[in-house]
Amino acid sequence: MSVETETKTKRAPIRVNGMEAAGGKHATCDVWHHVCFAAIALLLLSLMWRLLRLVFLYSLRNQSASHIPLIPFIAFFLIFAARDRIFSVPTWSIRLGGVLTLFSALVCLWLYNRSLIGSSWSFSAASLSAVSAWIGAFSLCYGVRATRVALFPLLLLLFIVPWPDPVLSRVVHVLQQGSAEISYLLFRAVGVPVLKRGFYLSVPGVTIQVAEECSSIRSSIALLVTCLLAAHFYLRRYWTTLLFIALAISFSVVKNGIRIATLTLLSVYVDPSFLTGRLHQDGGVLFFLLALVMLWPLLLLLGKLEKVAVSGISPAS
Repeated sequence: MSVETETKTKRAPIRVNGMEAAGGKHATCDVWHHVCFAAIALLLLSLMWRLLRLVFLYSLRNQSASHIPLIPFIAFFLIFAARDRIFSVPTWSIRLGGVLTLFSALVCLWLYNRSLIGSSWSFSAASLSAVSAWIGAFSLCYGVRATRVALFPLLLLLFIVPWPDPVLSRVVHVLQQGSAEISYLLFRAVGVPVLKRGFYLSVPGVTIQVAEECSSIRSSIALLVTCLLAAHFYLRRYWTTLLFIALAISFSVVKNGIRIATLTLLSVYVDPSFLTGRLHQDGGVLFFLLALVMLWPLLLLLGKLEKVAVSGISPAS
């Protein structure tokens, strides 16, 4: 009498997002989060297309907004690079994300359809509402935890929002004042006779004006964004990040003062065309790199201070 043994093989459970799904029925549940977000993003894009077009055209005409087209690509890259952490356990946030998306989209459309965009404040408010709607859509489709992990690239989208004219004018004025003061101190430091009257600096042979175009608002914003990215990757404490950003803002004024003083001295002692030549028109990149070179050792120092602080709290480590 032969006994035939039958071996039953059990299908190994498939682990999806920290949970086991027998038979793999829920193995593709994450796809629906991406499909939902893509659908909402396309809907928002179609509703806000005219506003986004205005923002893009504004960025082409204004130095203070030339960074805007790059910001979405930077944010997308950061989210894509950290996708394993951000999308490890996707959930839904109907209450928080849904309310934020709907409210922000309605505010944006209300401002635009009532022709309130003529005011710089309304233009900024509508753009801020558009950004808030996309952040809300992200929270709706991926949950509060994913939003918290992706908070930096999501908040980076705020750089898309154009500044209201009064705020921009005040920032440019402060940059003008700082640049004029730094230039004046540099002239005094190298022994060049200088007379300062407001934004006018007079040295032997030439008088220059630190105009709004010389405030270096574009390179200052570029330096700020670059330093924010550097702090995001290399620093882990809030106090070191805030300190580094404060230093970056200060160095944006210092490098512009160095630029003004350098071009002025070159025009006096080498060739007057330095005040109107290519170094004046396109030399911002060179002084931008100079600021990065000066800030790099400070970033490394702050990173070491963080390690010292951690070792002080946990001697065993």
